[in-house]
Amino acid sequence: MKIFLTAAFLASANAFAPVNGPNTYVQNAPSSTVLGMAAQEPSKRKRALKTLAKTAGVLSTVAFTTAGMPPAAIAAKKAKEVVEVVEAADNTKTILTAGAGLIAAGAAAMKLTSSSSGGLAQEFLEAEPYWDQSSIPVNVYKNKSPFTGKVVSTKRIVGPKATGETCHIVIDHKGDFPYWEGQSWGVIPPGNREKDGKPHAVRLYSIASSRYGDDMTGNTGSLCVRRATYWCPELKADDPAKKGICSNFLCDTQPGDEVKMTGPAGKVMLMPEEDPATDYIMVATGTGIAPFRGFVRRLFFEDTPAAKAYKGEAWLFLGVANSDALLYDDEFQDAKSRYPNNFRLDYALSREQENKKGGKMYIQDKVEEYADEIFAKLDNGAHMYFCGLKGMMPGIQDMLAGVCEAKGIDYNEFIKGLKKKGQWHVEVY
Repeated sequence: MKIFLTAAFLASANAFAPVNGPNTYVQNAPSSTVLGMAAQEPSKRKRALKTLAKTAGVLSTVAFTTAGMPPAAIAAKKAKEVVEVVEAADNTKTILTAGAGLIAAGAAAMKLTSSSSGGLAQEFLEAEPYWDQSSIPVNVYKNKSPFTGKVVSTKRIVGPKATGETCHIVIDHKGDFPYWEGQSWGVIPPGNREKDGKPHAVRLYSIASSRYGDDMTGNTGSLCVRRATYWCPELKADDPAKKGICSNFLCDTQPGDEVKMTGPAGKVMLMPEEDPATDYIMVATGTGIAPFRGFVRRLFFEDTPAAKAYKGEAWLFLGVANSDALLYDDEFQDAKSRYPNNFRLDYALSREQENKKGGKMYIQDKVEEYADEIFAKLDNGAHMYFCGLKGMMPGIQDMLAGVCEAKGIDYNEFIKGLKKKGQWHVEVY
């Protein structure tokens, strides 16, 4: 914050010190600061321009590299742009306006940097109040007029012994494609279908970041994508003719590549944040972890109103084949160590663990181990989420039906009641 104060004072005191003489100063500038400059003194004007440009650069650099401050960054960047335009146009009045805008940028930056913890706050993308879902964006960009984002990075995030390749892809949307945790983006892969020559259809991917993005600026979003391949028993190799068009496109992207996108889509996976004591039970297989990563980052890694208020327990179950296939484990372990009373984590590793019957440990087996506790939480208003391949649900449903039978509960009525109260959230593909 001291950097912004210093920069603002440099801009106002050094670059624009009032000059004595008639018609050589401007009163009541937008910043409410008296700024002056002798238009007939080119050397002073030149020095002022340089100082203003440097100060704008400082503000812009600090704001862009400090998470959660796009308004200040944009203002500072704009001030610098104005200076560059003015230097070419020789317009003294606009120079003064740029200086006032620069000071305003510093003030905005100081406001954004202040928080109860003394750190940076992610509050600039919140509803009012923060839990109000009436303004959530839905289907802002459609198939016929998609948004074009640019890839920031594409990274493989599984180990060498994982079953398949999964990538984490960060996409820059410059703040023009807002979304909420639990929503999906549609991706339209380039090219046309071989069978009819028409453009490829849109594919939906759950967003794997909070609304603030991995860099917490509100300018990016992330996807968690597994490369879809087809093993041909005759060729004894992957058949490139049958590979997943969109997943391979995304996993092959390089920084700067363009991605055509639609959405954001969906409301079924949103977090009901009005009651900060709500428990969340999240069940995922593979890349179905995406929306839950967004949940965890919002609640435990960001300085959001939701995080400050949260008093419940978020319980994450993830099913994958082996330890090398675990996704975002470092983040989840970090959350678990720092918030042991609010975050729980359980893995089902089908090729490394056994269930109570001696078989492979699948996601439904791991959830069943805590059936009594989970049912008690649901009775007390917890929300339960499922995301992943649709093949996960039959096993989950059979397990829950068996638990209900053992407890003397009518399974169909039990699930019907959860859906009626909005506690049951399913997104499978």
